[in-house]
Amino acid sequence: MKPRHKVLVVDDETPIRRLIVTALAKVDYATIEAASAREALARLGEERPEVTLLDLGLPDRDGLELVPLIKKQADTTLIIISARDAIEQKVAALDLGADDYLTKPFDIDELLARVRVALRNRTSRDGGVNGLTVGEVKIDLVSRTITKAGREIHLAPKEYALLEQLARYPGRVITHHQIMTHVWPGETEHHVEYLRVLVRTLRQKLEDDPQNPRIISNEQGIGYRLRMTGDALDTASG
Repeated sequence: MKPRHKVLVVDDETPIRRLIVTALAKVDYATIEAASAREALARLGEERPEVTLLDLGLPDRDGLELVPLIKKQADTTLIIISARDAIEQKVAALDLGADDYLTKPFDIDELLARVRVALRNRTSRDGGVNGLTVGEVKIDLVSRTITKAGREIHLAPKEYALLEQLARYPGRVITHHQIMTHVWPGETEHHVEYLRVLVRTLRQKLEDDPQNPRIISNEQGIGYRLRMTGDALDTASG
């Protein structure tokens, strides 16, 4: 029998935690519950979940403090689920090592979609996959070639560096800071406007309709993500 995927749900609000656990169980995920930071860290060591859903408003410790501890302690994909909707909080969590961020209240179907993306990314990583296909666009990270509908697309070095960074973590939001550090290494000053221009030129080459992008999705004020076909993710332009 194929082992079930394990998901740790960390939330001190019992009704919300139970709602999430019930939804995950219906699609055959094995669930583990924790209502505090202390309990979460203990369960991480005992259960080794593939995905962890973490609320930031815990009674014994701020969830942001837990992010680097969780990433250091366990090989788990960390998705923040929080009522904190300030961009600064989202960026801080992602820069500390969180893999995704979902604001409460959220649609349960979107949460399940984010979990599916997380598990698919882990499977690709563990299997050593070095390329992916998004619609008609094929990205080969070994040969460093990009094709669309069978035709090779030439990318400038910084365009490729941007796409490579997104393709390494498909479906995951990458912050402006993370991208700019990768694309402009060694530079002490980074300007988001330069990144926006680079994204626009890349979209011109990859998207069918650059004004309504379906491949490179904008997370307003936070960063960008490579949107996999079928993922229930927002695609606001920017």
